[in-house]
Amino acid sequence: MVKDADIKSQVATYGGLIGTMKWGAVAVAAIVAMVIWLIAR
Repeated sequence: MVKDADIKSQVATYGGLIGTMKWGAVAVAAIVAMVIWLIAR
């Protein structure tokens, strides 16, 4: 059986991963926009 502490640790890890992925998506979108702007100049 999974202990309650293990679940709390996994939920915290999952939350951190999702947060990192959100910021990564924003960073990639900014880089793509910059590259498109540079090509269009």
